Amino acid sequence: MNALIDNMLRSRFFYLLATALLTYIFWWSGLNKVVDFQAAIGEMEHFGLQPVTLFAIVTIAVQLVAPLAIITCSRWAWLGAAALAGFTLATIPIAHRFWEMNGMEGFLEKALVQDHISVIGGLAVAAILAHQRRQSLTKN
Repeated sequence: MNALIDNMLRSRFFYLLATALLTYIFWWSGLNKVVDFQAAIGEMEHFGLQPVTLFAIVTIAVQLVAPLAIITCSRWAWLGAAALAGFTLATIPIAHRFWEMNGMEGFLEKALVQDHISVIGGLAVAAILAHQRRQSLTKN
């Protein structure tokens, strides 16, 4: 049983699956913004980000390129993880201002912020694992 688990945890497929799942919220959002760019513009307007087109394009780029760096275990995986962590952290004061809300709305936004913090931790772990994986591949 230990060999089975060891093989699974070392497999490229499992790494790809795990990092695709971890980064799903980003690349799916980025793809949706590409498909419906007007909605992306509307989202930037809703949060008061100016210039809206630039913010939409940068958001799409971060949401699509950074996960790719992590999933492919490139030497830039750490940068992809850092970009997504910074992006996620920046959304808190922009889009999830739970401290200004009351009742259930504030409760739900605070829960979302807590989820964001966990995602940031997961991205840090992904950067560590990508680094270790690359090191082990270069040794073999």
